[in-house]
Amino acid sequence: MSVDVPRRIVLLRHAKADWPQVSDHDRPLAERGRKDAPLAGRWLAGAGVTPELTLCSTATRCRETWKLTAPELPRRPKTVYEERLYEASLGELIALVNGVDDAVRDLMLVGHNPGVHALADALSGEAEGDARERMNRAGFATSGMAVLSLTGDWKSVEHGVARLVAYWSPHD
Repeated sequence: MSVDVPRRIVLLRHAKADWPQVSDHDRPLAERGRKDAPLAGRWLAGAGVTPELTLCSTATRCRETWKLTAPELPRRPKTVYEERLYEASLGELIALVNGVDDAVRDLMLVGHNPGVHALADALSGEAEGDARERMNRAGFATSGMAVLSLTGDWKSVEHGVARLVAYWSPHD
């Protein structure tokens, strides 16, 4: 595949979670999270971004976020529930992206902070308008999304190769 292939990565932080007496991995969404997650899907659909593949953390709050976001898209992407996204470091997230099949042009990760924010910040060598400023000011809010564009294959994704083209949060 040509190194000039345009690609996008959408990074979605899970929606607002509740704090019941369960393990961190099993925390469900709070009421606000159940309201915000579909808004994320509507924003993606309105922006014309429909990922082909979604890698979603196995944590309950991420799976619930994705199940409320996906129906708002024009078509549902292939979804892989990926344990390695839970508590992933920046290096582990980059390794996951590097392992994506080059047939995929638009990729989505549904995960957690601080990893999602660190990945968006590390990959974005450039940013459009005030997207980086808003992302960093908000600290990558729950249900927040960063859309990054890049060219090349997934194996070559590393620090600074992408352009942050949008940052969205339901409470901006």
